[in-house]
This record gives sequence, structure tokens and C-alpha cells, in this order.
Amino acid sequence: MEYVTRIVIIGGGPGGYEAALVAASLGAEVTVVDCDGLGGASVLTDCVPSKTLIATAEVMTTFDSSYEELGIIVGDPESHSGCAAGPSKDRPARVVGVDLGKVNRRVKRLALAQSHDITASVTRAGGRVLRGRGRLEPGQAPDGSRKVTVTAADGSTEGLIADAVLIATGAHPREIPDAQPDGERILNWTQVYDLTELPEELIVVGSGVTGAEFAGAYQALGSRVTLVSSRDRVLPGEDPDAAAVLEDVFRRRGMNVMARSRAQSAKRVGDRVEVTLADGRTISGTHCLMAVGSIPNTEGIGLEGAGVRLKDSGHIWTDKVSRTTAPGVYAAGDCTGVLALASVAAMQGRIAMYHFLGDAVTPLNLKTVSANVFTDPEIATVGYSQADVDNGVIDARAVKLPLLRNPRAKMQGIRDGFVKLFCRPGTGIVVGGVVVSPRASELIHPISLAVDNNLTVEQIASAFTVYPSLSGSIAEVARQLHTRKTAGG
Repeated sequence: MEYVTRIVIIGGGPGGYEAALVAASLGAEVTVVDCDGLGGASVLTDCVPSKTLIATAEVMTTFDSSYEELGIIVGDPESHSGCAAGPSKDRPARVVGVDLGKVNRRVKRLALAQSHDITASVTRAGGRVLRGRGRLEPGQAPDGSRKVTVTAADGSTEGLIADAVLIATGAHPREIPDAQPDGERILNWTQVYDLTELPEELIVVGSGVTGAEFAGAYQALGSRVTLVSSRDRVLPGEDPDAAAVLEDVFRRRGMNVMARSRAQSAKRVGDRVEVTLADGRTISGTHCLMAVGSIPNTEGIGLEGAGVRLKDSGHIWTDKVSRTTAPGVYAAGDCTGVLALASVAAMQGRIAMYHFLGDAVTPLNLKTVSANVFTDPEIATVGYSQADVDNGVIDARAVKLPLLRNPRAKMQGIRDGFVKLFCRPGTGIVVGGVVVSPRASELIHPISLAVDNNLTVEQIASAFTVYPSLSGSIAEVARQLHTRKTAGG
């Protein structure tokens, strides 16, 4: 009888379900243990829901920022004289609003549908999905196998024997002791989809990616937003030029951005929320969204007892092929703290299965990862950053070209944004890039291909682009870098 390798995956997010699909395709017997539904937080409470909400906000923002310039009339046509005199005093041109209850119902429906699709894919591939909480038991059997105990919602347990275990348990929102979410007025990012009415005055605490995305989205939907940042600027971990553009856009659109302002507490005061800052100042709003980071879901699942080393932050230590310090135990996703992106989690999970099951594997290379901040404009990055260049991590030249010069951008009424490329001096090999633009998440792909395949600025510059197109700016930046390279500048 042919032996079948047994794989148990604890956690059904991108790291878990992608690993399951790979393991099943390679002939392993796969069981995915999950308590909330496949897709994990990424699909059910984080990435998919937030980007669905942002999609609505994006339509609102695009319309709001360019309809007048493009000659679009909104409202009663009779209020316009020959479509030229503009709206009358008592008839505003804009009559666009949002039904947040309907938006959030759509958000939840799409997230659930995506979760069901993922479950169907895993089961169709031959994997088993087991509802419950998994715990890794100490030690290994003489044959090297490990045991995972699964506890169902009704308290019943089931033991699973695995030749390899993948931990993909994700993370949950971090909370401030004096700002506990109540799900009504003080919220974390998993609770906002229960709102049925648009917050009139929203205070967003935290100016990282999550805080910036939600602040921009709710401002576009019609909330008056105050963004509280403990740092000097929004998005402190992103390209400084990109962050400066976004902060300028936020302020120009009416957002109150409070830099160097650390929130100390948030409390309900009647039907309002009062946020107290570390310097004693207070801010009042109808709602408060706490976006102050996340904590890995690594407690209470037997990791340390099984020999899995945890970092001081609680994240699981892994190498570049997703191995932990415990033989036969791998980890993927936000619980590792490597890079909190669904794409990275999925790659970590796939690499783990390729490695254990003996297939060809390429170790994780974070310098080829493309990432996107879904604000308006979007900020997409790949490869080495401006900080890497400034800090001497890599010797590279950079050119930044504002989108304002791009003919397609002019046609579409796009004023904010740029394309920036980094290349090695001498060779001209592209090592990184930044795009700040509507749909930057789509425009970054050719730069990602260049970084991943060591293409030169000359190769990018010589490839045809459509005219007019936003992607034309990528080629133009490459041409400028190539000219400087050949000129020795």
C-alpha cells in the first residue's frame, strides 16, 4: 500500500488555503482546521471587505474630484441654462450620496461568497475542512509525526496525526487598554461593517496603512474625518514622497490630519466619543475607529510546548522556506510577522508545502514583493525603497516624474501622483519603484516584472506603450534614467 503524506493546516487564511491547494495537488492528504471560515481575516474581516468598501468610496471620490472639470452635470438638467450657466442657487449640482447599510450588506455578502468559493476549491482538490480550533501537542512520535487536537464549538475533540503541520493563524486588531471597542461607537476594523448609517464625525486613530485607507474611504463617503497620527506624517512606513502627496490630498479634501498626536484613551460620552491625547488635548466625534496595529494569534495553541520559537512580539520565527524551529512545523502569514500581506502569506504557505513535499522551491524574497495602499490616490511599491537608498542599503539612482505631465492623466482630470524608478548605476538594472496614481495597483505590475527579472531601464524604455496611457510615464521615467546612466549622471 502506497504511503500518503498527511498535512494538517491550522488556520484557513491565504497562507493556509493556498498551502492546502498545493499540498493536495502534490498528492498529500490535507486537513484544514479553521474556526471562522476559509479565507480567514483577509477575506472575512480585513482585505476583501475593506477593499469592497473602498471601491464604493473610490467611485465617489473620482466623481467628486473631476466631474466639473470633465463637464459632467449632476442634478436637474432644467437648473442649467444650455448646460453652460451652471446650477441655480437653490439646486446644488451634486446630488450623490451613499447608503452605508446597503454598502455594508454588499461587503458582507461578497466576503461570504468568496469564503464559500475558497472552501469549494479546497474540497474539490481533495482537502478536508474541519471546523474548530487546533492545538499543536508537544513532542514527536518516533516516526517524526505530530499530533494536532481540534476542539469544536460544542466542546468535542478530535485528534489528527500529521507528518507536517502548517500554522497559519493570522492576527487580530491590537487594542489600547483605555480605548476598548464596543462595536457601536468605538470600533476596530472588523466591526465597521456592522454600521448601518454613515458616521457623521469619524475619528481614526492610527495613520498606518489601515488607518489611512479607512480615513480616506469614509471621507469620500461623506464623513467628516479626523486622522490622529502619533508620527510626523501619515504612512510613516511608506515612500516619503508618496506619503506627502497623500497627506496633501487628505488635507485639501477637508480631512483634519493631526500629526505627532498620540491617542491615550477613547470613551463614550452619551452618543459621542471623546478621544484624549497624550498631551491632554481632547477630540470629540460621533464615532472612533482604532487602527493601531495587530497582534499575532499565537497564544493558547501549544506552540512553545511543541518547540516553536516565538519572537518577543509573539510572532513565529521562520526561515525563508517557512520552517519554524520545530521539525515538521511550518508557519505562514501574519502570525509570522514577515510582511502583513495576503500575497506574502499565500507565498509562504505554498513554499512550505513545496519544501516539505520535495518539489522545486524558491526561498521567499521580499525584495520582489509588490504592495499597494488602497487610498485615493493609491500608492504601489516594489523592491528597494527610498529609505534603502538614503540609508546606504543599496547604491541606486532615482527619477520621479509627476503624473501632471502625462496626457492621459490630463484627460482624466488626474492632478496628484507620480512614477518613481530606482536603478543600479552603471548597469541600469531596475531595483525598485513607486507609483502614486488611481489604480496604481495595476500600474505597478510591469515594474514588478522588471525587478523580478533584473530588467534594465533601457529594456523598459524600448518597449512600446499605448499612447495616451498612464503606463507611458513608466517608460518615460525609464528613458530619463537610461539617459542619465549613459551620460554618467
